[in-house]
Amino acid sequence: MKVIVSQEIEQICPEFVGACVEAEVVNTPYSEALWQEIETLCGQLRQTLTTESLKEITSIAATRRVYKACGKDPSRYRPASEALIRRTLQGKELYQRDTLVDLVNLASIAFGYSIGGFDADRFVGDTLTLGIGREGEPYEGIGRGMINIHGLPVYRDDEGGVGTPTSDHERTKMTINTHHLVVLINGYDGNEQRVRENAEYIQELLRRYAQSDGGTYYIYK
Repeated sequence: MKVIVSQEIEQICPEFVGACVEAEVVNTPYSEALWQEIETLCGQLRQTLTTESLKEITSIAATRRVYKACGKDPSRYRPASEALIRRTLQGKELYQRDTLVDLVNLASIAFGYSIGGFDADRFVGDTLTLGIGREGEPYEGIGRGMINIHGLPVYRDDEGGVGTPTSDHERTKMTINTHHLVVLINGYDGNEQRVRENAEYIQELLRRYAQSDGGTYYIYK
């Protein structure tokens, strides 16, 4: 997949840097080893963060700033990484879905970036463009029904929106039958090194838990 950053995002966040990981994978309903890794990290987060201090993590703080610049309240439409970590800090269990979803969630809470995981075979066309949601633009969030993405950063394929930092779209979501995976990392803090580390961490997780060679990744700005 080719990913393009629109001028409207460049104007609001000129420092943005993203990574696109693409791989062939095998999904499974559950991985005990993966969940042991998730639970270990969640325990560490509970010891080092609070629901207030997590907002100061640079990757989360930068995403919240972009939400505000786009006209969206980040406390009402929380970036996914923040929502996941908040849930952990509140003593709640993370939702267990399937190995690919759980793996992407682990990568998100480990680095604080909002990460989208997609079944690439469900994309329309070969290009994704990162822009800003429009008034009245239809968008069905995964498990959330129709949501208002006006003012949210959004990736679009040739048919429409597929992913925001708050929720990805039902149409392109990962399922147990996903074999062609695309993962997008949103670095609104502009830290290319950390974004690369996050992409390489995802590749490592795919090798361990998704019967994959890790695929490839590239940086886009």
